[in-house]
Amino acid sequence: MKLSIIIVSYNVRDLLQQAIDSLIDAAVGIDYELFVVDNNSKDATVEMVRQKYPEVKLIINKKNVGFSVANNQAIEQSNGEYILAINPDTITSADTLRKSILFMDNHLDGGGLGVRMINAQGKYLPESKRGLPTLWVSLSKFTGLHLIFPKSKIFNKYYMGWINEYETAEIDILAGAFMLLRKQSLKKTGYFDEAFFMYGEDVDLSYRLKLAGFKNYYFPETYIIHFKGQSTKKFSFRYIKSFYGAMFIFVRKHFFNF
Repeated sequence: MKLSIIIVSYNVRDLLQQAIDSLIDAAVGIDYELFVVDNNSKDATVEMVRQKYPEVKLIINKKNVGFSVANNQAIEQSNGEYILAINPDTITSADTLRKSILFMDNHLDGGGLGVRMINAQGKYLPESKRGLPTLWVSLSKFTGLHLIFPKSKIFNKYYMGWINEYETAEIDILAGAFMLLRKQSLKKTGYFDEAFFMYGEDVDLSYRLKLAGFKNYYFPETYIIHFKGQSTKKFSFRYIKSFYGAMFIFVRKHFFNF
């Protein structure tokens, strides 16, 4: 089997249906399987998937186990040469899967691939390509230096601003909204680190892929639409706690080892 698609869902039934429809259209001609891992949604997500998509492999959790654990549950059962971890708040273009897989087939050094992402208004999302969030890189972002020097390799490494939106390039960090991963690479690095409940798991796995000698690619010859932040409102207490907690785990794990 060529591709295993994994969507982790939590109370986003209507968006999930939209995501699945676009993925099914994009997967025409590809030998694939599709997993939905539901983290105890209360909006009849499970019933919707069972009724409308009987071919989907549905994993039902009795509580919200988080993004990493849920993805790993499906990866353990997957049969694909490639794993696509993709958010439910996305729409996949008709050519995205075909083009992305072909690129990875032709770049055997690639451990993972991300694509160009735009929002609902058609605006490019700079997190489509990111650098490793070291202390300096993070400081440059949060102080706004990256906005003053948008193409600087010193001040805007967070978004790797010197790389053009339409330029295929090696990057440090893949966005969790769309991570096409080579299964053989994951066998070397391990799957998602389950210490990360929400946020940071994409940074951690991307970094481990690089440490293992693989490359992460930004591939802008296709795109997805990403309706950001549907499960957690940005700047809410829950978001701040989850995001910065994840960054603390990452820094402690890789840089300070305490």
